[in-house]
Amino acid sequence: MAHQSTIDTWRAGARISFDLTDPAHHRSLRLLAERMLAADDLTPQALDEATSEADAPLEFRMAAMLYRSRRQMLSVTEPVHVAVVFAMWGEQNRLHPRSDGNPFGEDALRRKIEQLDWVCRGTPVRWSLYAVDDGCPHGSGEIAEAIAATYDPARPVNVLHLAQYLPAADGPLRQLSSVDDSRKAGAIIAGSLQAIDDGVDAVIYTDADSSVHLGQIGLLVEPYVNEGTRVVLGNRKHPASVLVKDGARWGIGIKNLRHMQRMAGHAILSRDIADTQAAFKLYDAALLKRIIATPTVFDFSFDTDWIAAFLSMGEEFAQRPFAFVDSAAESATAKQIPMTTWETLLLGLVRALRHHDLLHTSFSRDMADVIDEEIDDYRDLEAIIDHLPDELVDAGEADYGDPEIMSPNAMRQWIRERKAMAA
Repeated sequence: MAHQSTIDTWRAGARISFDLTDPAHHRSLRLLAERMLAADDLTPQALDEATSEADAPLEFRMAAMLYRSRRQMLSVTEPVHVAVVFAMWGEQNRLHPRSDGNPFGEDALRRKIEQLDWVCRGTPVRWSLYAVDDGCPHGSGEIAEAIAATYDPARPVNVLHLAQYLPAADGPLRQLSSVDDSRKAGAIIAGSLQAIDDGVDAVIYTDADSSVHLGQIGLLVEPYVNEGTRVVLGNRKHPASVLVKDGARWGIGIKNLRHMQRMAGHAILSRDIADTQAAFKLYDAALLKRIIATPTVFDFSFDTDWIAAFLSMGEEFAQRPFAFVDSAAESATAKQIPMTTWETLLLGLVRALRHHDLLHTSFSRDMADVIDEEIDDYRDLEAIIDHLPDELVDAGEADYGDPEIMSPNAMRQWIRERKAMAA
């Protein structure tokens, strides 16, 4: 086992924060991961113990994730072709490097290419990247094309435009009249379809920003290849995950929304899929083609639509912890009217559950009815986000979604009262 003094040295020199816009932070993180990989006597168990300590520095914990991922990639013995797909809308700043005029630039496309090169090097895993412009009015697609052109043409970087695929006479995209009908999902579906047509074995989707270091794809690829698991979900809420995210975006009434979400979504959340929105998931290509054949939604609630689809098929899945550092400054959802995000999530969840016949319990059906009938748009959610009913004042994570804590009918009556007071 690596001498404790070596691990202590790594910990002592690791950063306690991570700046997605700073190239020096990215270099330092990779260097630390490579030092771990070069330590022949380091065991995963020793690293697990060291990173689980409460005072473990952020960079040290992130590097440990890269170490695990790279080791798992090196354990793959059969050739596999993995596509990584992401959508671009309003990403013109994050695609460029940081500068005085672009303080939140992440050079995100180059980062992804470098990270995939690093984690796949010397393994039988081949990667292809699909960056899809979702009708961005600021030319994200053109910017990505210019960046991709600086690399060898043989490098598997594909920049697509959703508009190229519309209108579609058949297939999953036939429901879209134009790019204006898509809010992320159309682009992800288009990229996935192209990757499947190109013959990839599996599709991983992520976000356009640098929140998820793609050096971690081994965490998803290993169970897919070595265990035959056709769906592998990243889970930021796993105790071993590394999560840096602003938890103060919402008011105290976030408890209401989570209670409603988990009660209606019992068929999903009872399977311990707590992080439905994590933009780090792997799907077997053949299975994904079936999942996206008839999409329920084309907005960013598509995660739950896909999850509901594979659960309705009886497909088993795995979940894996990973590191996530929020890229909030340029986030599209952060720039929206706050409750439009939750409007999309709740209404999309109910549509997906109904479409896939997953409202299995009376309370989930009743809660879905409450959402359908009482939440017309984000303004109804604004009426409840800064207030709490007595039943949820002391509620915690284990209580959300429990009808014994607060029933759908009680929630309906309370929502009506709050809407009346806000009128």
